[in-house]
Amino acid sequence: MSGGSMKLFKTAQGPVVQQDSRYFRLNGMDWDDLLNERDLCAMLEKRIKGVPSFSLEDSELLAPIGKQEVWAAGVTYFRSRDARIEEAKQAGGGDFYARVYEAERPEIFFKSTPHRVVGHNQKVRIRKDSKWNVPEPELTLVVNQESKIIGYTCGNDMSSRDIEGENPLYLPQAKCYDQACALGPGILLCDDPLPASTEINIQIVRKGHTQFSGATSLSQLKRKPEALVEFLYRENSFPHGCFLMTGTGIVPPDAFTLQSGDEITIRIGDIGTLKNTVM
Repeated sequence: MSGGSMKLFKTAQGPVVQQDSRYFRLNGMDWDDLLNERDLCAMLEKRIKGVPSFSLEDSELLAPIGKQEVWAAGVTYFRSRDARIEEAKQAGGGDFYARVYEAERPEIFFKSTPHRVVGHNQKVRIRKDSKWNVPEPELTLVVNQESKIIGYTCGNDMSSRDIEGENPLYLPQAKCYDQACALGPGILLCDDPLPASTEINIQIVRKGHTQFSGATSLSQLKRKPEALVEFLYRENSFPHGCFLMTGTGIVPPDAFTLQSGDEITIRIGDIGTLKNTVM
């Protein structure tokens, strides 16, 4: 694991904080309380003083989620707008996506409960009743109960494009099912917005050969993360905070679909690398 800014990781032994390439266990601290702590970074700075560091292995990591819900925004990149228009044309819904791309109100939908979420090096699933499945690499916001963005993580929004394309009303079935959401490896804690130059990369390997790779940057994200959070928190309460996926700007070609055994690697700037295998 690489060093860098302060990060939070979740393990079976409890929360772990990384600072300057060193890892410290936060014994006795509750994950959900941590994410909603006021002045979190300052509190962590004090907490780890004098605490011995240790070596954290990837195998120890769990998905960095407690009781939080996961929500998602769609049609936030021009590339995703085009893909959604194409997949929905036959169902007569293509125009919906063009309109929502330009509208003030974003598309925001429920993605996952915590028990459906997997973490780094864990397995994601594709639906048995779908023939066209893709991963969607997404910057994911970590938001506390007061609607403040406290950090960022990598997200994989697994999607069944044929089900969604058949009818836009089938979106929940295309997006929300067991092991259809991956988060990790940890949370980059940051009070300031990430630079627009931050890159999002994905690589899909099948039997040792790259089947697809792509990249984009946050400069291509049409909507401000803060605006997405503001809409999500309208008339909604999140007592434990929530995760908000911000949409994808990388879409594989229409001829591509995931297969069992595919290895998906998502990298986002200083956040880190999220790896999952399709079961």
